[in-house]
Amino acid sequence: MRHSRSRFNQSVMRGIVALALAVLLVCYLFLTLVSCNGAGPRQRVAGTITGAADSVLVLERLTLTGIEPLDSVRLTDDGSFGFTVPAYTDRCPSFYRLRIAGRLVNFAVDSLEDMTVNATFARMAQDYEVEGNETSRSIKTISLLNQQLQMQLQRLFADSTIPLMQQQQQARQLVDAYKTRLREDYILRAPASAAAYFALFQTIGPQMLFDPETDRSDVRCFAAVATQWEVNYPYARRTENLRNIALRGMRNTRPVRTVELALDSTKVHETGIIDFGFPDIDGTERRLSDFGQNVVLLDFTAYSLPQSQERNLQLRELYDSYHSQGLEIVQVSVDADAHYWKTKCEQLPWVCLFCEEGIGSDILLLYGVQQLPAYFLVGRGSELIARQEAISDIRHAIETAL
Repeated sequence: MRHSRSRFNQSVMRGIVALALAVLLVCYLFLTLVSCNGAGPRQRVAGTITGAADSVLVLERLTLTGIEPLDSVRLTDDGSFGFTVPAYTDRCPSFYRLRIAGRLVNFAVDSLEDMTVNATFARMAQDYEVEGNETSRSIKTISLLNQQLQMQLQRLFADSTIPLMQQQQQARQLVDAYKTRLREDYILRAPASAAAYFALFQTIGPQMLFDPETDRSDVRCFAAVATQWEVNYPYARRTENLRNIALRGMRNTRPVRTVELALDSTKVHETGIIDFGFPDIDGTERRLSDFGQNVVLLDFTAYSLPQSQERNLQLRELYDSYHSQGLEIVQVSVDADAHYWKTKCEQLPWVCLFCEEGIGSDILLLYGVQQLPAYFLVGRGSELIARQEAISDIRHAIETAL
């Protein structure tokens, strides 16, 4: 009897296990289907386009590879429409546009709040109103400034009374003024925003406004946005694309710093490090070679990184343990905001430097930094001992160097 009951219990347990596995399999298949079908958080975009009865309103998504049509509706007399769009596709803000023929309304989805767009067909691209999405209002301003610039350029080059050289000079002034406004009001002021990303990729005709290949100032704009998107959206394809653009641009525009290093090539060979100088919190330039009598823990970081606080606590333990014996910590920040950097490092006891070029800095390239944070151990006499990946026990490595 006991054996029968035991076999019965075993049979029940096997049945429960089989049922549990079946449930898990069904859940897995369901989640896979949901993922493949693009389900997930969605935002509703609705409104009216008056004066466009019987016109086809198309919803399109702006991707890294081009324009992707998503949906369309034929407008009735009242011009009302409604679409739902995926929110945070690819784990970052998404960019869309509404189009009737050549008239466009650009907008971004960076929240789950529903958005309303109202416009008249005659001035759809100029006078539309957006409610429920502050980012899209900024994108509207950027787009309107672009339209205004292009009309100014058309009028300028159509005026035959202005000499060609003067036309080109005035055109450059107009373009520079637009770039300055985008740089100061949208890109550098809020580099983590979708509006900053949108501003980076503005075009004049077929040509990009910001040159990420050869213009050092423009590359810094890409680097500033890339730095913040690395923090907020580290696994997004747009972030990866930004990072690649910034790094490629810094490689292309690196000769200025390379020449400086070449002039000091004897010192570089003698010391075993690549020397550099950045301002500290007081604005005084401090060079790595200034600490040649110390063992230096050179730390490249950004205080906006999620792990920054924990890392600084670890560095504080090392500093308290070994500073009196000759250890110096030189921490180079590539945060996009200098004021933010100052507020974060003003209470730190070690040497804090600010690299305004951000993650696109050629110093990061020369040191082969692939991800942040990253540290290097430099011995007395400025000999490079090892980098983070090769140090299994940082305390032991510091004690050996001291």
